Amino acid sequence: MFSKKILFIVGVIILIVVNITVLYVSGSRYRSYGFGRIAIYLVAPFQEAVNHSIRFAGGMWKHYFSLVSTAMENDNLKKELNLAIAKSNHLDEIELSNLRLRKLLNFQRTKANRVLAAEVIGVDPSSWFKAIIIDKGKSDGITKGLPVVMPEGIAGQVVDVSSGYSKVILIIDQNSAVDALVQRTRARGIIRGESTGQCLFQYVLRKDEVRAGDKIVSSGLDGVFPKGQPIGEVTEVVKRSSGIFQEVKVAPYIDFEKLEEVLVILNPPKHEFTSK
Repeated sequence: MFSKKILFIVGVIILIVVNITVLYVSGSRYRSYGFGRIAIYLVAPFQEAVNHSIRFAGGMWKHYFSLVSTAMENDNLKKELNLAIAKSNHLDEIELSNLRLRKLLNFQRTKANRVLAAEVIGVDPSSWFKAIIIDKGKSDGITKGLPVVMPEGIAGQVVDVSSGYSKVILIIDQNSAVDALVQRTRARGIIRGESTGQCLFQYVLRKDEVRAGDKIVSSGLDGVFPKGQPIGEVTEVVKRSSGIFQEVKVAPYIDFEKLEEVLVILNPPKHEFTSK
């Protein structure tokens, strides 16, 4: 085994020889014989390796900056794309809102009653009631008991009012009641809400003709809702062997899960009954 001192001396000698060889080759630019050839033979592989490493490092560095530039460009493009998507969604919402408002406006023009458009801003948080909160109240002329409608049909009735907001109980609530009739046969009954989000047409006499597909409208006899307002369509009729009433289920025309704007009728019909 060689000692560390001998190895160190040998390494120094080799380093000196290599340096002398490099200097010799540099000084003998046009000589390609003798010791110069041997020096070139010995040094050339090292120079090639060094040049290859330098080129590789340079390429990696350039590639790195290229990747950084591409990544920054991708980030900018993603930001621009997200802004464009957000703007497009906003414009779509505006267009849909305008369509709904135009539909409400056209419906308003066909009614003799004074109506006020309102936006749904919340729902009743409890599971016991099917109700919504609208952004109009006493300061807008709304009072308790006013009917709330949509172009598709009856939505509900105002049950609570503050200065700027109102609570509307929907016809799918079990506490709601609308005097109604079958448009085809004029059979009368009361529309009440059901826990399933549908309605029941109660107190319809068993002798009256009602069948699936019949249209149910308001009778106007409750003094709240104008006569002839659409409510829903009969989906099921059950006539039991006993009893004087039949069971009728009704699907409302309004999709209450997608309710965003409503109309409040400010001057509903009032029926006065006089005794003789």
